Amino acid sequence: MTRDRVLTKAVTGHDSLLRKAGLVLTGSLLIALAAQVAVPFFPVPMTLSTLAVLLVGLTLGSRLGAAAVLAYLAEGAMGLPVFAGGMSTASLVGPTAGFLYGYVGMAWLAGLAVEKGLARGIVSTALCGIGVSALLYVPGLAWPAAVMGTSAPDLWAHWMAPFLLGDAVKAVIAAMVVWGGWKALERRRG
Repeated sequence: MTRDRVLTKAVTGHDSLLRKAGLVLTGSLLIALAAQVAVPFFPVPMTLSTLAVLLVGLTLGSRLGAAAVLAYLAEGAMGLPVFAGGMSTASLVGPTAGFLYGYVGMAWLAGLAVEKGLARGIVSTALCGIGVSALLYVPGLAWPAAVMGTSAPDLWAHWMAPFLLGDAVKAVIAAMVVWGGWKALERRRG
């Protein structure tokens, strides 16, 4: 029998539909809480959302991770104050919308890296997290460029450069948390 690569699958075993729904809801709530921890930058606030999205993807896997982010976006679309600064529906068409929609791909790719065995140890998981975080800038920057006509120098100066170091640190933290989860599970099974 091979070891499960997805942490929640290793902890809970074969998931029922109810358990999967609970994991998705819990993941969406984690992201919503992390979005409220914000440093007010303009035009994009620095939040712990990317850390939460990475954790959700790395622990739930690609499908459940993406489903958790879709649930998070649906909660915001319904008017719940789940986005940064207690925002809701308006954020889905505002300056940060590209990042919000990009979270779906971010969680899916992080989960896929785990499922394919690319994110096995703390270093490989951190490197996968950094790579996935970097890819978030594609939709994140494409939105303000297309919708608001933001220039490339402004995108770099205000939408990307201030966040690169923080995103790398958050990827390392996510890797440490997931690695710690695996170690705790191994000790428990010991």
